[in-house]
Amino acid sequence: MTTLRRNIAIALTAATLIAGTIAAPAAFAGPAVVQAYTCHYSESGVYAYAGYYSGNTVIPSSSGVSSAGIEAQCLLKKAGFNPGTIDGVFGSNSRAAAKAFQAYLNDRVGYHVLDVDGIVGSETWPELRYYIGAHW
Repeated sequence: MTTLRRNIAIALTAATLIAGTIAAPAAFAGPAVVQAYTCHYSESGVYAYAGYYSGNTVIPSSSGVSSAGIEAQCLLKKAGFNPGTIDGVFGSNSRAAAKAFQAYLNDRVGYHVLDVDGIVGSETWPELRYYIGAHW
């Protein structure tokens, strides 16, 4: 009887190891591939657009891809403020680029226009769109 138990235990252990080996590669698949987007610039009046979001109110997400994130990254890049990869996630590089744009605009006009917070919201969107449109 003990031989039977031992053989069953060995068989179960072997089956568990084999199943773990087969399933293991999925757990170690590596980092996800980042999707890079292409910017498609256009103008309407004195405002510039990049083809992903045309509004002025949505704040780009720092935790996921959004059309507002892609748009803001494209516009910042066009304005000369490098947000890093155009991936739609408004992370630390994008926020640093937005802060640099906000500070630059304030310095350029000589008074406080925008809060230098790295947030592209209802105050920054029109200024960013106008800056690019006026300098196209």
